Amino acid sequence: MTTTILDGKRTAELTRNALLDTISQLTQSGHTPGLAVVLVGNDPASRVYVNSKVKACEQLGIYSQKWVLSAETTQTELLDLIHKLNEDPRIHGILVQSPPPSHIDETEVIRHIDPRKDVDGFHPVNVAKLVLDDPSGFVPCTPLGCMELLKTYGIPTVGKHAVVLGRSMIVGKPMASLLVGKESNATVTIAHSRTEGLEEVCRSADILVAAVGKPQLVKASFIKPGAVVIDVGINRVRDASSPRGYRLVGDVDFPNVQPLCSAITPVPGGVGPMTIAMLMSNTVKACRQISGC
Repeated sequence: MTTTILDGKRTAELTRNALLDTISQLTQSGHTPGLAVVLVGNDPASRVYVNSKVKACEQLGIYSQKWVLSAETTQTELLDLIHKLNEDPRIHGILVQSPPPSHIDETEVIRHIDPRKDVDGFHPVNVAKLVLDDPSGFVPCTPLGCMELLKTYGIPTVGKHAVVLGRSMIVGKPMASLLVGKESNATVTIAHSRTEGLEEVCRSADILVAAVGKPQLVKASFIKPGAVVIDVGINRVRDASSPRGYRLVGDVDFPNVQPLCSAITPVPGGVGPMTIAMLMSNTVKACRQISGC
């Protein structure tokens, strides 16, 4: 079986290129899209993610603000900044990098972001809009990127059985909502660590989305021949042969699963690049909606 590799780098580039004209038109009309990224603490991985988002803004001509706060920042101080950004007309999107230090109530922080600027799509108002198929809401960037990959490669979803392995609010639940929604019309099963007969459930999928954060959990025995596999996971595993001492793998055992699939995302280079591309897209959408353009 010939397997199509769903190239997230290429698809993300197509997405960014499609945004350039819109950003140019908005800027010429006096409405440059603006994104504020807030990092609390010094987590190295989070710093990398934040810097990559700021760099993406620079490449597209999106105005950006980067706020790096100490790990000792209080909940009140962080909420004060959020309120300031809510009122800043230059800012159309607000993102607080997850996870924050343990003393910060992340749920409370999300609830204080203006839903119109919640480009992460985590505010209860946007969660409700997703379930209601309201296109004015914002969808979390990773599942939105997964859907864009399916669309770009012309992979049909109508009437297909999709299994989403994972139930987080960041990926699993919004992914299931997108797949079952009016545009996709898939039949969706949500599976997780306590699902009985997990291997059999996954093997029933025409489209399998793996988002559990467990390295190479999904083996060849989980796959129906000809299935489409979207691997959201990105995990570090020890590798003495690598100069870094580790390598990146997904939640899917790629070498053994690939021959069974009609299409599959690689790790890295699959879903990851799409997440940032969708953040840029959500920021432009927020600018258009807030400015009425």
